Amino acid sequence: MSDSPVLPPAPQHCPTPVELDDLELLVSGAFAPTTAFDEPGSPITLSLPEALRDAPTVELVDPEGLPLARVSGGRIEPLTHAQFGPFRDHYLSPATTREQYAGRTFVPVTDALTTAQLDELRELGPLVLLALAGTGTPSLSPVGLVRATLAAARALPDAAVVVVPFASHGDADLDHELGVRVVDNYAQGDPVHGLADPGDDDLSPEIGAIVDFDRPAPGEQGLVLFFTGLSGSGKSTLARALTDRILEQGERTVTSLDGDVVRRNLSAGLTFSKADRETNIRRIGWVAAEIARHGGVAVCSPIAPFDETRQQVREMVEDAGGHFFLIHVATPLEECERRDRKGLYAKARRGEIPEFTGISSPYEEPEDAAVRVDTTGRTIEDALGDVLQELSASGHLVLDEPRAEAATPGPSRRPLRVLFVCTANICRSAFAEVTARHLAGDGADLEFISAGTHGHDREPLDAEMTAALSPGVEPGEFASRPLTAELVEQADVVLTAETRHRTFVLEEHPQAFRKVFTLGQFAAAAEASDLTGRALLDELARRRSVPDPALDVADPYRRGPEAARAAADQITGHLEVVIPALTDTVPTHDAKDR
Repeated sequence: MSDSPVLPPAPQHCPTPVELDDLELLVSGAFAPTTAFDEPGSPITLSLPEALRDAPTVELVDPEGLPLARVSGGRIEPLTHAQFGPFRDHYLSPATTREQYAGRTFVPVTDALTTAQLDELRELGPLVLLALAGTGTPSLSPVGLVRATLAAARALPDAAVVVVPFASHGDADLDHELGVRVVDNYAQGDPVHGLADPGDDDLSPEIGAIVDFDRPAPGEQGLVLFFTGLSGSGKSTLARALTDRILEQGERTVTSLDGDVVRRNLSAGLTFSKADRETNIRRIGWVAAEIARHGGVAVCSPIAPFDETRQQVREMVEDAGGHFFLIHVATPLEECERRDRKGLYAKARRGEIPEFTGISSPYEEPEDAAVRVDTTGRTIEDALGDVLQELSASGHLVLDEPRAEAATPGPSRRPLRVLFVCTANICRSAFAEVTARHLAGDGADLEFISAGTHGHDREPLDAEMTAALSPGVEPGEFASRPLTAELVEQADVVLTAETRHRTFVLEEHPQAFRKVFTLGQFAAAAEASDLTGRALLDELARRRSVPDPALDVADPYRRGPEAARAAADQITGHLEVVIPALTDTVPTHDAKDR
């Protein structure tokens, strides 16, 4: 380890178990010359199970059983390093990094680099982007962080990417100290550049697409719906009813992992001892996490009485990039016992069934449930409504039927409201509002408005975008505005310039997920449909698709007249499809007028 005097002192003892990423750090030499746990200055303590604490030698292995290191008398003997994993060729030891990249500027990276940060790095000469990737460390997944960093390297004149497996330890000060030590050991006297705070800076289209894929909107994220409760509480009934609703909607794939069914097919041979019951729950959790990893929905309904095991399942799901939605079916024991058609509670009270949850084995009520449902005296639909309400509020599933607006003849029917969204509402969305109003003409049954996710207040249309307006089109009294919940609620359709704007809207207003599209996504869908107007909006609300980042309109702000013209042409081309699709009329101007 470097003896640089600028480094803060490290704690001598830390009650943190060594994870795989820590072992890789040790074995690869990222902490070199540390060769022992608990030595003065060492930031890592190895926590062992009680049965192994007095063992003279302990072998540390990865999840596949591959020996990584041997610990004897507190000394570490590296045996090998992890052989497989995505981007494994970028996981270089400090020694290898020094051989290949000595003399470069080292840049620690823990999140996707913004366009402003890329501009900041372009003048620094040859770089090593040191991606500190590990569980809990970046806001992106480790793979997402490496992909985003490689994309950043492609946008820089001369940048290499080196990945260090760096897991969070749940202690900000400790993580910072470890990070300083690791980066110092890689740089070894070469310049280290700390990136400026990204704030609300934009991402490039390529990096933005990687971030959107790695952090999908709630309605597109893998989802585990985990019902827990006493036997007879109604959890399986609610789980089946919810599964039916998801299948009827037809927008998500769904797999039911009912407790009894899993017992027959996945956990045959397990007993009902506490250990075997917990093994059964962990198996359910692992399968559910894999379903969520691929964007599916898993519906689980075991009793799952112990908080520790439920937390293990939550961790598996979240590590897989899914969302864990815990539903506590909190029907009281007395009601569950009254419903007991199989006589299980009676047998348990007579001592015929050992370790029966609620009688001879405890049920630990969850304190972290997303929703709590008591089914006493309620219909299935009524109780299920509590779950549907919370799922809709979170944006992960909206299963209520879309409210169809009653058809009203003649001019009393209100116009369709179209909301355009970009970042500051002075370039792309502003141009779209002004141009759409011109293309639609005076007789169209449409209203247009625009706003920015980080919108300026009452600013005019950008000068270069004004110059890119078609002949005869004037910005008039346009004034920018920030995006508000009221604007989203009042709109019939929200059209964003880029995928990341759509993600922002969905994160802030998940209940609007049926009506939020990128402009390019909506234009492509409208062009492929025979429907128009409100019928088109209803169809697209039912069969939503993932937007194609290639259809995004890149930000032209301060990038010169050519960028402004390119954005203007792309927006106008999309609008020439969208306006007729919403109005059932031919636009008043065609592409030749641009």
